Amino acid sequence: MSQQSLPVVVIGAGLAGLTVALELANRHPVIVLAKRQLDEGATAWAQGGIVGVLGSDDSVDSHVRDTQDAGAGLVDEHTARFIAEHSASAVQWLVDQNVPFSHDPSGPLGLHLTREGGHAVRRIAHAADATGRAIHEALLAKARAHPNIALRERWMAIDLITSRHLKRVETARCYGVYAFDIDRRRVEALPAPAVVLATGGVGKVYRYTSNPDTSTGDGIAMAWRAGCRVGNMEFIQFHPTCLYHPQERSFLITEAMRGEGAHLKLPDSAGGGRFMSAHDPRAELAPRDIVARAIDFEMKKHGVDHVWLDATHLGESFLKDHFPTIHARCMGLGIDIARQPIPVVPAAHYTCGGVVSDLHGQADVVGLYAVGETTYTGLHGANRLASNSLLECVVLGRTCAAHILAAQPTELPPVPAWDESQVEDADEQVVIAHNWDELRLLMWNYVGIVRTTKRLERALHRIELLKSEIDDYYANFRVTRDLLELRNLVECAELIVRSALVRHESRGLHFSRDFPATLPVSLPTVLTRPAQSRS
Repeated sequence: MSQQSLPVVVIGAGLAGLTVALELANRHPVIVLAKRQLDEGATAWAQGGIVGVLGSDDSVDSHVRDTQDAGAGLVDEHTARFIAEHSASAVQWLVDQNVPFSHDPSGPLGLHLTREGGHAVRRIAHAADATGRAIHEALLAKARAHPNIALRERWMAIDLITSRHLKRVETARCYGVYAFDIDRRRVEALPAPAVVLATGGVGKVYRYTSNPDTSTGDGIAMAWRAGCRVGNMEFIQFHPTCLYHPQERSFLITEAMRGEGAHLKLPDSAGGGRFMSAHDPRAELAPRDIVARAIDFEMKKHGVDHVWLDATHLGESFLKDHFPTIHARCMGLGIDIARQPIPVVPAAHYTCGGVVSDLHGQADVVGLYAVGETTYTGLHGANRLASNSLLECVVLGRTCAAHILAAQPTELPPVPAWDESQVEDADEQVVIAHNWDELRLLMWNYVGIVRTTKRLERALHRIELLKSEIDDYYANFRVTRDLLELRNLVECAELIVRSALVRHESRGLHFSRDFPATLPVSLPTVLTRPAQSRS
């Protein structure tokens, strides 16, 4: 079976996946799998923007320094410099894809640049306060129109097809993927010369998250089961300001609002007034981990369930012009942000660790690539600098596609069909839903913003029991999306806890009461799966 006759399979239809697909499609056929609707991924939820080293007051060195400062000593400088050096071309590539960025005739490339926490200068290209949606809609339109791209909605990857499935004793290689057609309730083996994991992060492992329902760690779990290393899974970024409202639990209030001058304040019952300067001299412009931890501290100290983000002094016309999505959403919930502060609470937002991969997206298994939030490349270190994530998707999505296209074509062996004995009828949805809720609450209470060794050990014990139950369901009952997502979530939960237990210090997004000091020298946390347990 010729490698050139088979499509590359891209798992995930967000910015990372669509970048790879569009860059491949002029020379190679592509299948893109989206486990829900094509517009339901995390990219469309991104509000702030994408980094571009564009202005005369900016430089690659400055961006690298800011990335390193946010990353708390664990950023790989070579990776950070490579991505910063390619930031201008990444923004230009998006402009060429017809992304409608906010304009400023006097700005670089005619773009309006804003500033976010942790950045020394204005370097964030944005489309008002809905940058992710603008980018995703533009790229999705291009992908829909391309004859070499097949978009499959409601298809979920189950597991990678590796050398083990072919009973080959060789260097670990990926030959394709088993994918579940949700509507037809059937599993298909998709052979491929390359598989690209672009499935996003694992925010749904927590009870409160700004992530969409698709963020269940699918790519990380599949790669781990296939024998790939994972890195820095203990570093889960909690966004400081998600809207706190009974009708809206996942709506993000962009960091750019603080960048433009909004203030964090305590409720009147806790004395009112600003509090960030007591935690960091940068106040509201401190990196996200510091702001989230400060809010968590103040909420627990005063026994309140949220704090306020006050932007009223910025004026109604400014807020409507720069933050139209936030203004409209809050107004629909009865909050006039031009006259009232916004109730906010921290929530799980970004996975800084993931599948260990290089600057071409290559993972440890030949033929397997990973791009975007699914990965650990060394860019984010112990904490992601705002708006670096969209940049990483574009820069490494393009290098990934180039590497796949440059690969020498080979003959691929036939891949085995899915074992249909695993697709049986059984109504276990109630049990699955219970385990899902238990896992997310467990992670929120024991593996959240502030951690202790005892809590982590308790979490690991319960996760191991849950994992055993879920593995039993998977082996004996009908495959469903909920079961597959729960299986991946519990796998990732275990990786997060095991990584956190290894780190005997507090650094970046990982804060331990038992190890509050930051060690003078520290290394990334890289976990390796025992060979006998790989799938």
